[in-house]
Amino acid sequence: MELGDFLYEIGTTFGVGEDQSISSDVARLIRSASNEVGHLVPGGYLVVGSPGKGNLAVCPWVSIFDPDETTTATRGMYLVYLLAEDRKTFALSLNQGVTEITKALGAREARVRLAAEAAAIRDALSTDAKAGLSTTIDLGGRSGLPRSYEAGNLLAITYEVAALPSEQTLRADLARMITLYQEALAVREEVRQTTRDTIVTVVAEPPTKATELLLHFAPKSDAEYTQTVTARKLRKSRSHETLVARYGQFLRDRQADVGTNVHPRDMVIIKNGVHWLAEAKFIRRGNATGAVREALGQLATYAFCLYPPDAQPRQLALFSEPVGEVYTRLLEHHGIAAVWPTDEGWGGSPSALAAELA
Repeated sequence: MELGDFLYEIGTTFGVGEDQSISSDVARLIRSASNEVGHLVPGGYLVVGSPGKGNLAVCPWVSIFDPDETTTATRGMYLVYLLAEDRKTFALSLNQGVTEITKALGAREARVRLAAEAAAIRDALSTDAKAGLSTTIDLGGRSGLPRSYEAGNLLAITYEVAALPSEQTLRADLARMITLYQEALAVREEVRQTTRDTIVTVVAEPPTKATELLLHFAPKSDAEYTQTVTARKLRKSRSHETLVARYGQFLRDRQADVGTNVHPRDMVIIKNGVHWLAEAKFIRRGNATGAVREALGQLATYAFCLYPPDAQPRQLALFSEPVGEVYTRLLEHHGIAAVWPTDEGWGGSPSALAAELA
């Protein structure tokens, strides 16, 4: 189905006349979004449409997920076509999941935080990436999810349902927004490192069951800093979480004690009686340089701030792909072991191999 025909059919029939239930033809069309327009997105991406659950949604949506980031509209960053309450416009929005943060903070505070996060990421994007895109969307005056979608918007293109552009333009816009999606994911991680409290999406995690003292160590002085680094859970991208989870399971299979709920650290490992502080970096667009620099800086900062001088941990950098011989040697020079996934399992630097961490 052509993208323009798909949007026009939804925009002109959703909630109109007899089509006022989630079992209507147009509701079924929305739910079949993957079959109808899934061929327009990169392989591996997910296309999911929702006309509402139980009752028709105020703003039905068709979302596009990079599964390395999220597979649900409740969390993470994603692209979404949102039909406004008056059914006159569609917004193609680069947006953020609102459900989890709303449950954690309440609707009003969640919207404030989502808007601040959107602004921070937007400001860090290049001028060319943002050119001609809108920083706001208008879905109508209804409270609830539409207001949260408006707050979570980073950048958008809005179309009049009655005057949709050509199929070529719609497809070009979608391709541009998919590229922007990936750019924004990379930029978000840069913003996270430089202004940590700005990236605030919250997800409750179960407490670690590990009993080792190092896994629970927190500073015994400087209470203000302690509160800053321990009071908030930060949602990292699904790719980051998957990397940490995979490597953590690999280590547990090798009888290592692993703590992954040790915010702000990514992972703490105890292997053969040796304590390791680990930081994970997902490499986007092959940018090993940025990932290595961030790992160096964060490992040094956490080791200095979170551990006493006489109980310093060994340091490990976990990457989503090899960083190359030069950067591996650089990390080793600074006493940092490095590991990364391979087709056969896990590879690593000399010190990582010697410590049986790869």
